[in-house]
Amino acid sequence: MLALEREFNFSRHDFDLFRRLVKEHTGINLSDHKQEMLYSRLARRLRVLDIRNFHDYYHYLKKENENELIQFVNAVTTNLTAFFREPHHFEFLARVLLPQLIEMKADSKRIRIWSAGCASGEEAYSLAIVIKEVIPRDWDVKILATDLDSSMIAKAQEGIYISERVTHISKSRLHRWFKKGVYEHQSCVQAVPELRSMITFKQLNLMNAWPMHGPLDIIFCRNVVIYFDKETQKILFDRFANLLGQPGYLFIGHSENLFQLTKRFRLIQQTIYQKT
Repeated sequence: MLALEREFNFSRHDFDLFRRLVKEHTGINLSDHKQEMLYSRLARRLRVLDIRNFHDYYHYLKKENENELIQFVNAVTTNLTAFFREPHHFEFLARVLLPQLIEMKADSKRIRIWSAGCASGEEAYSLAIVIKEVIPRDWDVKILATDLDSSMIAKAQEGIYISERVTHISKSRLHRWFKKGVYEHQSCVQAVPELRSMITFKQLNLMNAWPMHGPLDIIFCRNVVIYFDKETQKILFDRFANLLGQPGYLFIGHSENLFQLTKRFRLIQQTIYQKT
């Protein structure tokens, strides 16, 4: 798209201003080639607010307009997820890690898991399904699922998905863990209350203070840190290590690694780390 064809003028100066604003409020580091993406997402907000240019929108945001800052963050956040995405993580969880925790924590029967960057909830519900299938019923297992995007958290809390989102889930799991024909369309499914009651969904900016104190047993933070610069990643991984108990486990995305970022974790499987 050429600049002259745009509905709103969006200069390189505008891009730099908003890129800094994105970094300030989310920690996300936008590269130069993200200019068209940022324009496309923010132009929607200008239309909604009937603002004529990005200069006015920038100053509107800088006036500490909390409601619009939430909409701004939601607009720039990428939310790509799926049930049982990166299946080797869930296979390792079911086959190795959870059985180990059952043995190690037999006295307390307590497990705490954090899904950081949960988007619309598929990761958290995938975790809950595996836990229900492996962990004895009398155990105290809770999942905290957080995301920067408040609209995604609202969707995740409902646990309602169109049928196309669950087509690759096995028929037995689909029958056991989802109720068909809900919401406004018969083609939707909803996670059963047994799963939903295990998960607490909260809006959380990873750059801000964290309300939880730990210790946690497992953290899933997958395909999130790729949007941060190296210094921010170092800080984040250090905070994860502080929050995890011993042993504690960190699952990251397929395109991420901890090389030269921290010495507080050791690699035990592909993109699966244990706190040292």
